[in-house]
Amino acid sequence: MAVAAPARADERIAKPRLSDRLIVRPEIGALLGAVLVFVFFSVVTDQFLSPLGVSTWLDDSSTLGIMGVAVALLMIGGEFDLSAGVMTASTSLVTAMLATQAGWNVWLALLASLAFALAVGAFNGWLVMKTGLPSFIVTLGTFLALQGLNLGITRLVTGTVQVSGMRATDGYESAGALFASTLDIGGTQFQISIVWWIIVAAVAAWVLVRTKFGNWIFAVGGSLQSSRAVGVPVVRTKILLFMTTAFAGWIVGSINILRFASVQANQGIGLELQYIIAAVVGGCLLTGGFGSAVGAAIGALIFGMARQGIVFARWDSDWFMLFLGVMLLAAVLVNNTFRRRAERVRR
Repeated sequence: MAVAAPARADERIAKPRLSDRLIVRPEIGALLGAVLVFVFFSVVTDQFLSPLGVSTWLDDSSTLGIMGVAVALLMIGGEFDLSAGVMTASTSLVTAMLATQAGWNVWLALLASLAFALAVGAFNGWLVMKTGLPSFIVTLGTFLALQGLNLGITRLVTGTVQVSGMRATDGYESAGALFASTLDIGGTQFQISIVWWIIVAAVAAWVLVRTKFGNWIFAVGGSLQSSRAVGVPVVRTKILLFMTTAFAGWIVGSINILRFASVQANQGIGLELQYIIAAVVGGCLLTGGFGSAVGAAIGALIFGMARQGIVFARWDSDWFMLFLGVMLLAAVLVNNTFRRRAERVRR
């Protein structure tokens, strides 16, 4: 009598293995890198794990993380924003000039700088979609224009390249409580910017993986023509992504001007590359359609831990640039490897 072979479970309904579920996560490489950096500097310097040390590298990571998350969303959507760094200075300058030179209440000045940021972001997105030019070129032009405006108008109004005096303005104390206060945890002061970083990362992660707009972001970054064919509002999605980056620039600019009470006209230049690197380290591909908001936040954390870890270890700060280069190359290689393995798992 023949014995029937045991029925084979349908692989389409089989529960995926833990390793397979981890591989398809874009941020897994950044998480492994963060663990390595954390362990390394915990061993080589005693200050790294002290309460003050932790607050220092979290603070260093926070503003970079806020921008890195927004830039990651834009990169997943297939675009770049080279004006992101200078936008943080532009919004700070708008707020500071209206408050100190025009006598506006700080809250009104903040609303005006927010409107300015969103207008610039919308213009960037509209111009990219209207002309078909690469966002690299369009936002490079915006970067240069904002840089010139920052320097020219600041020097014209104040006679210098700096705006200061925020602490004497109306509404500074209440606005500062929201953007530039500190939290006492176990006797150590932690900057409120860390809370902003967590909120921005959490909201971005939820939007990306739980909402229709998040699906649109992945779709327009993966294939523009296919997105149009299935009814995705491509133009609206791209414009909103550029506005999101500008909004993040406003948050960081507001944090900076209210925390330091002054701003330099040339502030923020060069930071746009760090935002992109944080996003790439966090799992974003330069080609779009793949990435993670949480990964970008972790990428910024790696930055903060490495930058302050080098200081705590009393090494020459020039080594940080070497670390950045190695980290970027390693991240690109790791991300490509995980993406290929994730594609095999999904098949």
